[in-house]
Amino acid sequence: MHDTPALFRSLSDPTRLRILALLRAMELSVGELAQVLGQSQPRVSRHVKILIDTGLAERRKEGSWVFLSLGDAARVQPLFNMLDQWAEIDGQDHWAAADAARLTAVRADRAAAAERYFASHAQDWDDLRSLHIAESEVEAAVARALADRPIGRLIDIGTGTGRMLELFGPAADRALGVDRSPEMLRLARVKLAEAGLAAAELRQGDMYSLPLPSASADTVIIHQVLHYAQQPADAVAEAARLLGPGGRLLIVDFAPHEREELRIRDAHIRLGFADDAMLKYLDSAGLEGRVVEHLEGGELTVTLWTGERPEARLKVVA
Repeated sequence: MHDTPALFRSLSDPTRLRILALLRAMELSVGELAQVLGQSQPRVSRHVKILIDTGLAERRKEGSWVFLSLGDAARVQPLFNMLDQWAEIDGQDHWAAADAARLTAVRADRAAAAERYFASHAQDWDDLRSLHIAESEVEAAVARALADRPIGRLIDIGTGTGRMLELFGPAADRALGVDRSPEMLRLARVKLAEAGLAAAELRQGDMYSLPLPSASADTVIIHQVLHYAQQPADAVAEAARLLGPGGRLLIVDFAPHEREELRIRDAHIRLGFADDAMLKYLDSAGLEGRVVEHLEGGELTVTLWTGERPEARLKVVA
């Protein structure tokens, strides 16, 4: 519970107002905030703590980094409505333009770091893609599989570079990606910002224990992730937990294959999945599973499976 006087006291320092304006534009680390504000990290951290204590900001740890975002919209949006109206009357604060310019530099730094990471791994990814049908055809198949109803609340597990969010986030009511790797999340932030999807949410988390509430999604995607799983059935069950009634889980992965070198070169734990095995995972997770499509055209076949959470059945009272 946050009391109103404490909330207004938290806004009494102009630096904290600047921090909220910056977080409105994008999630930032404490170091990035310090860079934009031109202040020391300890000083910025003290300001951030006050905003967190009053529910106006939230913190999330990703590896050795801590990212900050705005607090609950119901608390923060009325504040921005008020500030926007005052800005129309009094004009924009003189700090706003300077902060926006420095924020552009932060975005450029992120993009450069992401490009270095992508370049260092591009050959491995290209080698794997060369073994199966073109990625564009896989993405088209995913679009077909999701075309029969609205996306609703979308969660992409193992989001990687955020490609599924980039493709389907614009049609979603809410788009959120989860990945275990902080490096991949930083790459995804850059890619999504470039695609105009800075509002998409990203979280660090493990596919066996997702930091998300049950029944919080209408559509969940696991795209080319399960072959890294030690316990794929557990990962499917955890993904199914996120689905509300009528929700669907779409899994994209390889059919069984014999490319043993992928275990060593690319850390694949599973050399594909048979349809009956995947359908068993879905059934055990309480979903109605089906095979959507097999995409042949290379040494590896890509398969799409879906599992749907049955609609809640109404009890008939005699």
